[in-house]
Parts: sequence; C-alpha cells; structure tokens
Amino acid sequence: MRVNYKVVTIDQKTDWDSYVNRSNIYDFYHTWYYHQLENEGEPFLFVYEYDEYFIALPLLKRRINESEYFDCTSVYGYAGPITNIPAEILDESVVLKFKETLLTYFESVNIISVFSRLHPIINEDTVWDNLGSIFKHGRTVTIDLRNELEEQRKLYQRTIRSKVKQLNTKGFTVREANMEEDLDQFIQIYTDNMVKVKASSYYFFDKKYFRSMLDSSDFESKLIVSFHEGKMTSGAIITFSNEIMQFHLAATHNEFLKEGPMKLLIDEVTKIGRYHGMKYMHMGGGVGGNEDNLFNFKAGFSDFFLDFKTWRLIVNEEKYFSLIKDQKIASTNSNYFPLYRYVN
Repeated sequence: MRVNYKVVTIDQKTDWDSYVNRSNIYDFYHTWYYHQLENEGEPFLFVYEYDEYFIALPLLKRRINESEYFDCTSVYGYAGPITNIPAEILDESVVLKFKETLLTYFESVNIISVFSRLHPIINEDTVWDNLGSIFKHGRTVTIDLRNELEEQRKLYQRTIRSKVKQLNTKGFTVREANMEEDLDQFIQIYTDNMVKVKASSYYFFDKKYFRSMLDSSDFESKLIVSFHEGKMTSGAIITFSNEIMQFHLAATHNEFLKEGPMKLLIDEVTKIGRYHGMKYMHMGGGVGGNEDNLFNFKAGFSDFFLDFKTWRLIVNEEKYFSLIKDQKIASTNSNYFPLYRYVN
C-alpha cells in the first residue's frame, strides 16, 4: 500500500481543487476559493493518501502571541474532513494511520491545539474516534428538497404557511439581485442587523467579501432579495454545491421585522434549489449552536434536524495549560476552545 501525506497551501490552487473535486461529497466551505477569503489564519489542506484514496482536512493555521507556537481552526461555517470514498467504508487501519500521521504533523510544526466545525450533512465525525473529542452544540435545520413543494409546505408551522400567503397578498416579491445597488442595500441591511444583535467583529464583512462570494469560481452563489413597494425588505446569499444549498448569510430590514418577509424569501428559495437540482437546503442553527429564537424560527420550516458538532484536539497539553496560566484565565471548565484565546 502506498502511503503518503502532503500539505497543500493556499498558493497551490490546482492541487487544492483537485482533491476537493474528487471527494465523495463536499460543500463550498471546503473549497480553495472560500478559504482564500479568510483572514483569520493561514489556510492549508492536510491530505493523507493511501493507494488511490485520500482523506483531506482544511484548516487555518494561526500563530500564538508572536511565539514559535501555533494552533488551528476552521473557516466560518461547516468544514471538517472529506474523502473520495464514504467514510463509513474506510478501513479502520487506514483511518488509524491517517490520525497517527496527522498528529505527527501537528507535533512537528509546533501546533498546540486544533478546532474544526464539522459538517452536519457530510457527517464524517467517525474519522475522529480516539483522537481528540467531539462536542455536540445543538441542532441545525434542513429542508429536504427531494419532497414536492406542497409536501414541504405541509411541514411548515401553521403560522408560517399563513404568513407566506399573506406576504404574497400584500405584494411582497422575491427575485435574484441583478444590480450593484441591490448588493449595497443588502450589505447595509446585514450590517444593521449585526449591530442590532451586538454581534462580534467576526460576523462583520466588508463589501469585498460579499462581492467575492458572488463572483466565486469554485461554486455557484446568488443573492436573493425581497421587495415591497420598491424597498428591499430582506435578502440572503445562498450557495450551491454537490446537491447541497446553504443559506449562508441572511438579514431583514429593521423596518420590516414585524412583517417577516424572510418567511416568503425562504419559501421562494426552495424553488430555486429544486431548479438547480439540490437535494438539501441547509439553514443552520441558532447563535453559537444554541436552540434559541433563531433556531426556533428555522425549525418552523422543517422537522429535519441534524447535529452540529465540533472536533477539538489538544496536541501539547503542557504548553496548552501553560498558555492558559499565562493568560491568567481562572476557569479551566469553560466550553470555549482553545481556552487560552478566551476574552471576557
């Protein structure tokens, strides 16, 4: 058996694309294009190969306090490992060798800890058995687009079905954004929403980010917007990849929150998904994985729930806890990871 591993950097687009495109299933979160939009760390794709098969893990490498040490995290969204055969039929000895090789690599380049958000639909978390820990953070909501539209609508809460009809009657409309002005208006609505909910700086994006999402060369994406009497009321950037549609970023104009135009927009977007041959529309969950008001809103459209999980690994325990001590962080029981990056 030929065994090998490589680290594909963001400068190696052709190699990165090759592994992603040959995967059994992947989402836009795994692509080179999405990773090159990140500024939180240095993107790389760790690839373990055996014969004609591979396991690949995209990560962001971050320096710790200008020291010789690093840690890794994943992109905003849902990433995790990908393979070119279903993970459930991977030979156990191959998975074990992948984990051993990955751990050896982390140790060789002074990586202290690793954090990765896992993809609820792809669900390759079995790869991580006996390496680090899997944490459950609540559930996410998915609309099954394999159902006919009327069957889908039967799963809506009664109030949502009623609201969709009401919004149509009142003259609310939904269309794909086709002007730069549409994008500018949506960015303002999204930013106002983030200010309103006091979101961290992590959730604020500049226009270059939004424009880049829509101009992707690795996946298809659209900005879908709703209007009433000529005024934009809500919008969402949706992506299409491997029969998975993601509700990536969405926002409603503060003046229309009581009207709830997002309900109509979601209903219309499912039609677009079917047109593009998508099987699932993944809506995500609540803030931080919590089953909060945002989660409950999404759950009003579907009872198809999936677990949102993260994978966490402490590579160097001595250094990890030394960093916590240096940062004078009192509690070691916090759910925050890595804890030495915790900020009150």
